[in-house]
Amino acid sequence: MPEDDDDGVWRLNYFNYFTEVEEHFQRSRATALFLLSPLDWALIESWKNAGIPLEAVLRGIQVAFDQWRAKKHKTQMVNSLTYCAQAVMKEAELMAKNVPSAAAVEQEPAFPLESVRAHLEKSHEALLRAAGYEEIATGVAGLLNNLEEHYANLEELDQRLTAMEDKMAALARTRLSDEDLFQMRRELDSQLRPYRGKMTADQLARLEKSFLDRKVYEHYGLPRLSLFYMG
Repeated sequence: MPEDDDDGVWRLNYFNYFTEVEEHFQRSRATALFLLSPLDWALIESWKNAGIPLEAVLRGIQVAFDQWRAKKHKTQMVNSLTYCAQAVMKEAELMAKNVPSAAAVEQEPAFPLESVRAHLEKSHEALLRAAGYEEIATGVAGLLNNLEEHYANLEELDQRLTAMEDKMAALARTRLSDEDLFQMRRELDSQLRPYRGKMTADQLARLEKSFLDRKVYEHYGLPRLSLFYMG
C-alpha cells in the first residue's frame, strides 16, 4: 500500500477514535443521551494507547451487547464500557490474525498544519501558566519551531507529545497530597470494582494509569498534548 494511504488510515482511525466509540456504545445501548464515565474515557484511552484498532473496539462493543441481549435473565443494564472489555480484546486478537483491507476507507479527516500549530501554541501557553513545567513547555516550543518538519510524520509527532504527557503526569503526581491521591484511587476502585474479575492484569494496569493520569491533568488544569485531544 502506498505510504500516503497508510498515513490516511492512521489519521482516520486516530482522529475518530473517541467519538466513534462513544457513539457506537450509545447506539448499542439504545440510549443516545447516556454519558460515559471518567473510567470509560480512561478505558478508551488505554485501548488507543495499546494500539487496539478502532474496528476491533466497535466489533467488541457489538458482540458484548449481542451476548447481553441473548441472556434470558438480565439483572441490570449495561452501564459501563468496561462491560465490553473482554469482547474488545477478543476482537482485537481475531483481527490480528486476519487484518482486513483498508481499501474500504474512502475519506480521511485531515490534521491541517495550522490546526496542529494552534493546538501546540495553546498547550505551550497553558504549560507556561502552570508553575514547574518549564522543561516540558520548552519541549513543546521546540516542536513548534520545527513544526513543518515534524508535520511530515504525524504519528511520530504524536509519539513525542505522548512521551511529554507521560513525563508531565509523572511530575504532577509527585505534587499530589496523600489525601488527593487517596481520593482518586478510591474513586477508581469504586468504579472498577464490578469489572476487576473480567479484565486481565495488563488491562487493569493500563486502565488504572489512564484514569489516574486524567484525574491528575484535571486536578492541576494541565493541557493534553497528544493530537488525540486537538479541538
